[in-house]
Amino acid sequence: MPDKHSLEEELLAQAAENRLTDQLDEVEKIDVDVKTDLFKIVQGEVDEVSLTGQGLVFQQDIRVQEIKIQTDSFAVNPLSALLGQIELNEPVNAIARIVMTETDINRAFSSEFIQSQMQSWDLNVEGEIVTFNLKQIQLSLPGNGKIEFRLKVMLTERGNSRPLGFTAIIRPPLHPQPLLLESFNCTEGEGLSIETITALMQKLKELQNLPYFEWDNTLLRIKDMQVQKENLILLVEVNMKQIPSS
Repeated sequence: MPDKHSLEEELLAQAAENRLTDQLDEVEKIDVDVKTDLFKIVQGEVDEVSLTGQGLVFQQDIRVQEIKIQTDSFAVNPLSALLGQIELNEPVNAIARIVMTETDINRAFSSEFIQSQMQSWDLNVEGEIVTFNLKQIQLSLPGNGKIEFRLKVMLTERGNSRPLGFTAIIRPPLHPQPLLLESFNCTEGEGLSIETITALMQKLKELQNLPYFEWDNTLLRIKDMQVQKENLILLVEVNMKQIPSS
């Protein structure tokens, strides 16, 4: 038999579902489960919160096929919790399992939000600065643990800019396997020197080794990645400073 939830757990879970649904652009399915009791709420404590969702869309064009989030115990503002809202008194840790389809990822790459986050990369190529200004990116997941990228950039070196298009197939790092570049082919422009390709791979390695990414009061670290045909599955460690307000 399923566990019976207390009234306060049901009220908090329903309030959280409503709040999340209001903030999302599209929702196919969402379910929030809260474990606590009235005594702990008065003390500002919640044992854990779990969330499962399907077909969630935010920032207009960023969609996840499936998501499952499980938090540790955390401290909340007891008054707001009693009123059906969760405001954090301290950061909360969670583990998220996120499934995105190939279509989801390319839709996200084309979104205004992701486009605004795309910054130029300055690479040190034997003492010279070469700048990659990303213009377009597409991804495909052909299977066998491979990710294929098709990119168009504006390349600036020695004061001159030129368009460049290329495809690259990589195998993401899976312990103990490091990040591997399986193939690299230029499709537009004059190509790249071996030294520039080496500097580009070094940049990717630096991004891979970042301790976390920060977004909207939340620290994210990719703990594991599974690359399947047409699907990407991410296991992400999350440290949330505050639940976003609507």
